Amino acid sequence: MLDALPLIADPNSKRAHYSAVFESIKALLEHETDWVAGMATVVCELHQSFAYYHWTGFYRVVREQHLKIGPYQGAHGCIDIPFSRGVCGAAARTGQTQLVPDVNAFPGHIACSSTTRSEIVVPVFNPAGQLLAVFDVDCNDPAAFDAVDQEQLEAIMAYFGQRFPMLPCG
Repeated sequence: MLDALPLIADPNSKRAHYSAVFESIKALLEHETDWVAGMATVVCELHQSFAYYHWTGFYRVVREQHLKIGPYQGAHGCIDIPFSRGVCGAAARTGQTQLVPDVNAFPGHIACSSTTRSEIVVPVFNPAGQLLAVFDVDCNDPAAFDAVDQEQLEAIMAYFGQRFPMLPCG
């Protein structure tokens, strides 16, 4: 496991760190076939590799228009999230990454933790384009995530969706 990258890092250093973490994830998942074990591994590697990842986890599609918490690291998260609510719901509903510098300014934000100030949520799709889950990272600092986080997490989640193409429940 790599040393955790602090919040303030130049874009090239951040990309290089993400690249090393991504290679570690690929190596760890090389022979894995269980998608829950895969999610847990991805969460662990990312959470431990970035000091500003204060809550890191997956919310799985469990039925139409509804997410349920999956493997995560950090304090308790919300257990159930409808697609109609919050940042995770917006990512699931729109199929687009939600990069939120100030969660208090996000309409309908669900305060799973009172300390969260910024958030990024990336949808995870299987090869058929079906939504499997969303990957959520919260930070207790405002504006913690940027375009580099978004591009790198989208690449990792695209890989994950191809690697573990579980069909959504429901």
